Amino acid sequence: MTPRARKTAVPDRPIAQPGRAADASPDAPATSPVRPPVTRKAPKDGSAGTAKDHERHLLHQMLRIRHFEERCVELYSASAIRGFLHLGIGEEACAVGLVEALSPEDAVVSTYREHGHALARGISMRSVMAELEGKLEGTCRGRGGSMHIFDAATRFFGGNAIVGGGLPLAVGLALADQLQDRRRVTACIFGDGAVAEGEFHESMNLAALWHLPVLFCCENNLYAMGTALARAQSETDLSLKASSYRVPAWAVDGMDVLAVDAAARHAASAVRDGGGPHFLELRTYRYRAHSMYDPDLYRDKAEIERWRARDPIPALTEALSAAGALGEEERERMEEEVAAEIEDAVAFAEAGTLEDVAELGRFVTSERGPEGTPCLP
Repeated sequence: MTPRARKTAVPDRPIAQPGRAADASPDAPATSPVRPPVTRKAPKDGSAGTAKDHERHLLHQMLRIRHFEERCVELYSASAIRGFLHLGIGEEACAVGLVEALSPEDAVVSTYREHGHALARGISMRSVMAELEGKLEGTCRGRGGSMHIFDAATRFFGGNAIVGGGLPLAVGLALADQLQDRRRVTACIFGDGAVAEGEFHESMNLAALWHLPVLFCCENNLYAMGTALARAQSETDLSLKASSYRVPAWAVDGMDVLAVDAAARHAASAVRDGGGPHFLELRTYRYRAHSMYDPDLYRDKAEIERWRARDPIPALTEALSAAGALGEEERERMEEEVAAEIEDAVAFAEAGTLEDVAELGRFVTSERGPEGTPCLP
């Protein structure tokens, strides 16, 4: 079976122009000179104060992710979490702004730095923490750990430890939706390092050729593990590179959750309405090293502090406070609620069950055949 021919011709569209994306400076321009019209809109329920309610919700989600990962650092140091652990501290605006713009029927394909995406998608903090601690109560029975969070109920398809590995999976999911005439969006999240992989180019090309409903979201934190963007890419404006496939592409300030939310809603709506694949370059920064094993010797500490000055959480907190939409008592209550949820998740994970050694061979082969018939005695 081959995909149907696209129903509309490729429209004339603006192509992103080069910027100083490889600067590694928070003062570098966060958007390409040519971009679609984006306005900051709240959910469409028509109630008074909805916009500020939505912004407070975004803040709450970022706080959940930030404090969850900070607690993970403590648990890792205490050996409660083992193996690889990749933290997205500093990148919360990308996870929250993007995922909040999606619908429940949409799909999310993520990377190995996916804790924030999973929590924003609605996967319970308990099950995520249990997965990180290798317990049966985790999203993957403790077998996946930090890099392989998966949840079919929320259509969260990983967590993928291979750089760029989620890109062809996202194209496949989008192709299935197209063939079934389902108005869904597949959001594919990846880092700037994945742009150097062959899967990126193959996936972009195929999605463009077949007009597939994919929203490609590149979290450009300027470093592919320890390699600076300018040392690996001759063209450091990744939105410009994506636009070479005749895909609408633009860059967004990934340290501004409202900008990400607005851009993601605009792009997701266009994809859902038959506009074909779109590409967002979310220019962001991670404060911690690539992983807990990384000594982080490839960048200057002063650079990290310059980016911390643009931290998305204090920025939104101050904006809401200045607008009279967030009082000190409400902010403290929000922090207390997040702290309680995290401690509940830790207690749940610590009380969880380790898989019996006799079960480790289970799922190597399928336990069910056609129409649910058993495969194994």
